[in-house]
Amino acid sequence: MTLHDVDDAARAIRDMQVRGAPLIGATAAYGMALAAHEDASDEGMETAYGRLAAARPTAVNLRWALDRMQAALRNRRPAERAPPAYAEAASIAEEDVAINHAMGEAGLPLIQAAAARRKGEPVQILTHCNAGWLATVDWGTATAPIYLAFERGVPIHVWVDETRPRTRAPRSPPGSCRTTGSPIRSSPTMWAAI
Repeated sequence: MTLHDVDDAARAIRDMQVRGAPLIGATAAYGMALAAHEDASDEGMETAYGRLAAARPTAVNLRWALDRMQAALRNRRPAERAPPAYAEAASIAEEDVAINHAMGEAGLPLIQAAAARRKGEPVQILTHCNAGWLATVDWGTATAPIYLAFERGVPIHVWVDETRPRTRAPRSPPGSCRTTGSPIRSSPTMWAAI
């Protein structure tokens, strides 16, 4: 997907082409950068902020990223806003990658320890919610340890039971895990309680 302007960014967030709190925040940040490229006036920035904020009013990372972008641009002259806007958006995206990779490194020893106890049998892992790389800028949140375990040869089998909203299980965590080549199986959300 290519975003050409702030309206494209807002549409991607509103129509759920972009899902997951971290990715929504990064998309909003780049939406503000695109807006600064088009109309960096105070009014233009306020309008862009409002459009993006309205795209998903309950998204915490969306508001956080917009506030951070606004703070980074507020005391700059409009003619000087676009380059730092892109730099700040890139910083938000890079921080997400680093945070998620760190989560993977922190969780990997737990999966490795479980694998050692299973003596070659795959570790059975249940994921719930859109926590894969499709929800973040890269690694994923809760799935980052799974990706690292698979990369490092730990035998795993991933069970995915996310189906909300819009019955997205076939497109979200399973899709995230499929790209790693790890074995997965989808199940209805309600099965997690059984």
